[in-house]
Amino acid sequence: MTPFTIDIPQEKIDRITARVREANWPTAPAGGGWAYGANLDYMKELAGYWTQHFDWRKAEAALNAFPQFKVPVAVDDETLDLHFYHVKSSRADAVPLILSHGWPGSVFEFLHLIEPLTAPPEGEPAFHVVVPSLPGYGFSAAPAKPISPRHIGAYFSTLMTEVLGYERFIAQGGDWGGPISAAMALDCPACIGLHLNIMGWWSPGVGPETEEEKAHAEKANALQFFEGAYFQMQAAKPVSLGIALEDSPVGFAAWVIEKWNTWSHTEGGDIESAYTKDQLLTNIMIYLVTDTAATALWPYRGIVEDPFGGAIEPGTKVEVPTAIANFPFEVPLYAFPPRSQVERSYSNIVQWTDFEAGGHFAAMEQPGLLLNDLREFASKVK
Repeated sequence: MTPFTIDIPQEKIDRITARVREANWPTAPAGGGWAYGANLDYMKELAGYWTQHFDWRKAEAALNAFPQFKVPVAVDDETLDLHFYHVKSSRADAVPLILSHGWPGSVFEFLHLIEPLTAPPEGEPAFHVVVPSLPGYGFSAAPAKPISPRHIGAYFSTLMTEVLGYERFIAQGGDWGGPISAAMALDCPACIGLHLNIMGWWSPGVGPETEEEKAHAEKANALQFFEGAYFQMQAAKPVSLGIALEDSPVGFAAWVIEKWNTWSHTEGGDIESAYTKDQLLTNIMIYLVTDTAATALWPYRGIVEDPFGGAIEPGTKVEVPTAIANFPFEVPLYAFPPRSQVERSYSNIVQWTDFEAGGHFAAMEQPGLLLNDLREFASKVK
C-alpha cells in the first residue's frame, strides 16, 4: 500500500473555475423549478458561489484529514489501483467495516462517520473503517471497460481480505454500494454481516406476489419515465453522455444536483435544507478534478455486459445476517418493497428499521440515524 494525499494542481482548479464562470445558460420553462430537471435559478446561484466563495483547498484539507492509500488489486486478469481510506480503531474488539458509495456520490459521504465509528463512546461497538472509491470514481483507476457491481464487489472483498488481512468484516452500502455489498455477502465467506439502505440486489426470479407487493411495484413503475430515464441513458450511451459531462463543469453539476435534490428528504424542494453548497460542491469537484465524470457512468453498462462469474441460480439468497435501514424518502424506484418480498432475496434479516426521516444519501442526510443503526447491527452480528 502507498500512502496517498490529494493535491490537485492549481491550474486544474483555475480551469474548472473559469469554465463555470463562462457557462452558457439555457432558457427554462416559467415557474418550472425542479419539475423539468435542475432548477435553473438555483444552478446560477450555485455557480456564483462556486466561483466566488467555494474553497477547494479547504475541502481538500478535510479530505486529507484521514489516512488514505492506493494499492493495486487484482481480480481475474485485471489489476486496478484502488483508492481507499483506512482508519483503525484503538479498540481490540473493533469490527472491520467497509462502506461503499454509489453514483453520484463519493467517499466524501462517509468521512464525518469515521471518527464516531472508530472512536465511539464507551459501551458502543467500535470499527476499523475502510472507505474505497469505486473503480473509475474519484481517485481509483478505471477498468479497461465497464464492469458490474458484482465485479466491483470482488475487488473490494480482495482489498479487505488479501490486502488488509481481515478475516471477517461487515459490508454497508447504498446506491451502487448496495449491490456491491450484497455481492460481497454472496461471494466472500469473510463477509459476516450486510447492512443496506437500498434494496440493491434481487434473487433471480423474485417479483411482487401479494397485493401489497404489487402496489409497491406499480408505484415504482409509475415513476420510470421521469426518474428512470437517466439510468437508461447512462447504461445505453455512456460515452456520448460522458463527453458532455466531462467537458462542462456546470453541465455535470446540473446532471447530478438534480438527483441530490429529487432523491433526498428536503423541505419544500429546498436542497439546502438537506445539504450545504460546500458539501454539494466538494462531492462534485471530486469527479471534476479527477476527470471521472465519464467513467463513473460505466457500472450502468457493466450490469449488462459483465455478469461476472456467470448467472446466479434461481432461489439463491443472501444468507449472512442482514440489516435493512429503510429511509422513507428514498426514491420509489430504489426503495425497499414490503418485507415479505425482501425476505425472498435476503433470508437472514436480523434487523429492520423504518426511519421517519432521510432519503437516498443517508450517510449525508441522517448520519446519526445511520450510525446508531450500524452500531446496533454490529452488536447483533458479534
